[in-house]
Amino acid sequence: MAATIQLDNVSKSFGTADSAVHAVGPVDLTIGSGDFVSLLGPSGCGKSTLMLMIAGLMEPTQGAIRIDGGAVREPRTDIGIMFQDNTLVPWRTVSGNVALQLELRGQDPRAHATRIADLLKSVKLDGFTERYPWELSGGMQQRAAFCQAMVHEPSTVLLDEPLGKLDAMTREGIRSDLQRLWMQRRPTVAFVTHSIEEAVQLSTRVCVMTPRPGRIERDIAIDLPWPRDLAVKRSPAFAAYVGEIQEIFHGYGLI
Repeated sequence: MAATIQLDNVSKSFGTADSAVHAVGPVDLTIGSGDFVSLLGPSGCGKSTLMLMIAGLMEPTQGAIRIDGGAVREPRTDIGIMFQDNTLVPWRTVSGNVALQLELRGQDPRAHATRIADLLKSVKLDGFTERYPWELSGGMQQRAAFCQAMVHEPSTVLLDEPLGKLDAMTREGIRSDLQRLWMQRRPTVAFVTHSIEEAVQLSTRVCVMTPRPGRIERDIAIDLPWPRDLAVKRSPAFAAYVGEIQEIFHGYGLI
C-alpha cells in the first residue's frame, strides 16, 4: 500500500549562526497515498535538500517529517531512491545490480528472480541483463537504476532529477517507462525536476518552489487523462498548465 508523506513547518539551514545559509522553508506539504508530486523550481532552491530530508539522509533544522504517521529521524529502508547519478556498481551485471537492493535487505534474490526479470523487461532491458554498467548507454544505466530502486516494491519512491543528464529523446522514452510503471504499481512518488513539461506530464500535482530559501509558491493539481501521451501533450489543457507555471517563473525574473 502506498504511503503518505507529511512535512510540517520544515526548514533547513547550513553553517553557523553568524553565517547560516537558509536553504529551505518553511515548507508544509502533504503527499497523499499514490500521488505523484513534482517539486519544481530553480537551481539552488533546495529541492534536493528537501528530498534528502524526506529520505532521512539529512535532518531538518526545524519542523517534522512523517511517513504514514511515523517520524523520519534516520535513513529509511522501506523507500526507493534514485538520483541524477546512478548507484550502479561497475563489477556487477545489470541483474546483479538490481539483485543487490534485495541482498542489502537480507532477501534472497533467487526467490525474486521472476520479479527482477519482469521489471527489467518492462524497461526494455531484458536483452541486457548480463551486461555491465559500462557496456550500457546513459539511458540504459538510468533504466537499470530505476529497476534497482523499485525491485523491493517500495510504497514510497523518491526521484531526484534522475533524467537530468540525458538527451531529449532518451529522456522522453524513460518518462514513458516511469509513467507506465507508476500507473501499474501506484507508489507514492516525490519527483525533483527542473523541467516544466516533465512535471506536468508525469504528475498528479506540481509544487512550484520559490528561489532560495525554497518554499511552496503554488500547489497545482494536474487534471489530465492518463497515459499522458503525445496527444495529451499537444492539448490546449497541457499547454495551459505549462503556461501557468511559466508565468510564475517569469514573475521571479527567471524566464
